[in-house]
Amino acid sequence: MNKYFILIIGLLIMAFSGCANNSQKGSVPLVKIIFDTDLGPDYDDVGALAILHAMADSGKAEILATVSSNKNELVAPSINVINTYFNRPALPVGAPKSRGVSLGSGQHWADSIVAKYPHAIRSTSEVPDAVEIYRKVLSKEPDASVTVVTVGFLTNLANLLKSRSDSYSGLTGVELVQKKIKRLVSMAGWFPEGREFNIYMDSAASKYVFENWPGEVIFTGFEIGKEIHTGLRLIQSGIQNSPVKDVFRISIPLSEEDRNGRMSWDETAVLTGIYGTDGFFDTVKGKIIIDTTGRNKWEPNPQGKQMYVVQKMPVDQITRFIEDRMMHVPVPPAPKRGF
Repeated sequence: MNKYFILIIGLLIMAFSGCANNSQKGSVPLVKIIFDTDLGPDYDDVGALAILHAMADSGKAEILATVSSNKNELVAPSINVINTYFNRPALPVGAPKSRGVSLGSGQHWADSIVAKYPHAIRSTSEVPDAVEIYRKVLSKEPDASVTVVTVGFLTNLANLLKSRSDSYSGLTGVELVQKKIKRLVSMAGWFPEGREFNIYMDSAASKYVFENWPGEVIFTGFEIGKEIHTGLRLIQSGIQNSPVKDVFRISIPLSEEDRNGRMSWDETAVLTGIYGTDGFFDTVKGKIIIDTTGRNKWEPNPQGKQMYVVQKMPVDQITRFIEDRMMHVPVPPAPKRGF
């Protein structure tokens, strides 16, 4: 009897130790992500969204919403195509209802995937205001728990900061951002100085956001993504019936500058949003300064809440790391149990 008692106690201790170890290993919570994209004029956004779904499937991220900063009518359907492909068709999608940029692609990848793959959203104009999506989602999340990754225009975030209390939250936009958002990661700017597309296309919004954002901002600048070329391994793979592969398969041959793969600006922002900068990049702290033409420069400050990243991991290594995740295929949904 004593022998069995000792055995049971030993097993309980082992189980408890295992739980403690697992708890320590899993003590870092999922990164909760709102993804804000201008998906359309370029297609690195598609690679970035694929990485985000891969990280959600691996248990490293939770996607809260996927909003568009681009008013083009094919953007929301294209986002919905990719979300549906990765078995997350119900993810909230929003777009600006204010004035904003509307840009499509001359490479015809968006209309191609919308024509070929399942989706429920027919046009960008039918989805809710992105600010409504932001306020609704943020109001339900724990304090300081959400990372926003923006890889497009700053239109939605400017509108969010300017928003007033509503049925979702009694807080103003600035108060809601300050309370709920842990970090903003932005693919925007050219460092230490330059003129970059995402900033100058809505320079008023960009200037407003980066002058008034109350928390931490990490910039992955133009100079980072232009050195990282991805997509060739994806289109040469045996993956079938993938809108992600189709986008790169259609687009890469249409541009001489993409002969070695597409420059990966937006993928680096998602990478940073989920993994942080350690191991991948060094950082320079300070503050971005944007003029009325959308040109930016940098004001160094070791105590600053804003920072831009500087390449640390060798380009070939970070390229493979990103591309491996772009090539992720969906995890089949769990089967429903019968009675």
